Amino acid sequence: MTENTGATKTGASGAGPALSVLDHASIVEGSTPGEALRDARELAQNLERWGYTRFWLSEHHNMRAIASAATSVSLGFIAEGTSTIRVGSGGVMLPNHSPLVIAEQFGTLESLYPGRVDLGLGRAPGTDPRTMRAMRRDHSASSTFPQDVQELRSLFEPASPGQPVRAVPGEGLRVPLWILGSSLFGAQLAAHLGLPYAFASHFAPSALYDALAAYREDFTPSEQASKPYAMAGINVVVADTDEEAKDLFTSQQQAFLGIMRNARGLLQPPVRSSAMDTMWRPGEKEQTSAMLRYSFVGSQETVRSRIDQFVADTGVDELMISSMIYDKTARFRSYELLADACGLAAPDGS
Repeated sequence: MTENTGATKTGASGAGPALSVLDHASIVEGSTPGEALRDARELAQNLERWGYTRFWLSEHHNMRAIASAATSVSLGFIAEGTSTIRVGSGGVMLPNHSPLVIAEQFGTLESLYPGRVDLGLGRAPGTDPRTMRAMRRDHSASSTFPQDVQELRSLFEPASPGQPVRAVPGEGLRVPLWILGSSLFGAQLAAHLGLPYAFASHFAPSALYDALAAYREDFTPSEQASKPYAMAGINVVVADTDEEAKDLFTSQQQAFLGIMRNARGLLQPPVRSSAMDTMWRPGEKEQTSAMLRYSFVGSQETVRSRIDQFVADTGVDELMISSMIYDKTARFRSYELLADACGLAAPDGS
């Protein structure tokens, strides 16, 4: 059986979970989409140097703060500027696309950057109903997600004689697929198909433990994976002090506050963490805190201890880190401090 998860352990001792990054190519107040994508590539270059395993971009549409809507195009830009870190989607929202087009797009990426491409798949539209209509997608498209995953998977297999529809590039490349989810549905599908599974606990944490249990209990080995491989998303902000990190985290809190109020905008500068108490309306702080339950914010010591406990509690194989930090320097510094705290080893062993 051939393993093809693209999974590696990168802790200093080889015993800890791999660390990877989910980025949104965030457009901060005062910047442009081009600047956001160039910053994302620079971040990926540094993450590669610091020993992170993979760099994923999210697919969202009609959102002023996110520059990675054309996900496969953006990933090509990231891959061209790096050499060892895996690049992938976190994820492609498959109901928005035909499986054939995605097979061709990611087959092209795999042809250009062999052995470095991941294809994470989700069934949410990644946008609102009006934008779905603008994309010419039907609201019921998510109901065929399992069949679409199977069709996509088959397009990456070697073509059969006389096969009428083939993905070129794509056929025979077996790009590693991941199922992304925030409910039992995705966990059960990943288990049934024998695929690695990533849970979106960085913004939808409520079903995390039930989903992980269902995935592990029902897992059926496949050619891609002989055993379960689970990833969990968490938000991380690391700074020299707990107080500084809490201040930086307010940019993400403001972003989620905007989502709740249906007032999405560009990523805002941080404020003093105490000032957030003047911004909440009744119930908003509790709702935001519930969504961001798995947010580890503080100094290296504070964050490392909380991450260790989270890994011990969940048993996940890999952590997908999201850090919505307004200031580029502080954002890069947070990832560097996290790599140091967790003992990541650079590709050259340094």
